[in-house]
Amino acid sequence: MSDSDIIKVEIDGPVATVTMYRPGKRNAMNDRLLAALDDFFSNPPEGVKVVILTGTEGHYCSGLDLSEHVARDAEGTMRHSRGWHAVMDKIQFGGLPVVSAMFGAVIGGGLELATSTHVRIAEPSTIFQLPEGRRGIYVGGGASVRVGRILGADRMTEMMLTGRKYGADEGYMFGLCHHSVGEGEALPLARKLAAQIAENAPLSNYVMIHALARIEDMSKQDGLFTESLCAALTQTSPDAQEGLKAFLEKRNPSFR
Repeated sequence: MSDSDIIKVEIDGPVATVTMYRPGKRNAMNDRLLAALDDFFSNPPEGVKVVILTGTEGHYCSGLDLSEHVARDAEGTMRHSRGWHAVMDKIQFGGLPVVSAMFGAVIGGGLELATSTHVRIAEPSTIFQLPEGRRGIYVGGGASVRVGRILGADRMTEMMLTGRKYGADEGYMFGLCHHSVGEGEALPLARKLAAQIAENAPLSNYVMIHALARIEDMSKQDGLFTESLCAALTQTSPDAQEGLKAFLEKRNPSFR
């Protein structure tokens, strides 16, 4: 276990668990927490294949810490928003699958953070909310794209206009989470799924993370061509040969 004063990192074989640690603040996001996440995902520990991202004291992340709000002009605000985008992109496209174990507040920037991860698990206490519209501001950490693509523009507009909250079951129904579990079950399931994902071939994990989200942006024909390139890359790899050999030999594959 290696700790900093704002995140805790625990390594268990190929799985790293990153716990956002701002006790008493519902793990609200500030520049130091964002920088700590940026540093981790820029330099993940050697041998780590999957990351679990979670919070402490009953909350995942309650969004921007308004008590540390810094007044900025339009240019400064734009650059700050783009800094958030860069970190969220690094989490989504850094090449490591990321599993979110969520409970309590998943609000504002916390929801932007969660939707940059690849597998999301929610306990009954989870609250999904985008309250920015009720505070006279607009999202700036990527929700327009990431949350908007999950909910659709119509439902997200209503969510922001009214400050509506969704619970775990509603979040599951609308796609904000992939699993809705009982109290205390998010982290154990995250560990189980992370271990399964870590057994996949690293190249196929990497390609799935990068290709699918980008294919969504493409025309049908561009997406199909990109799929063919991804198939060619993965199916001619040493891991693919091992996967086929293991299947024929009726054993589990041993990927690099």
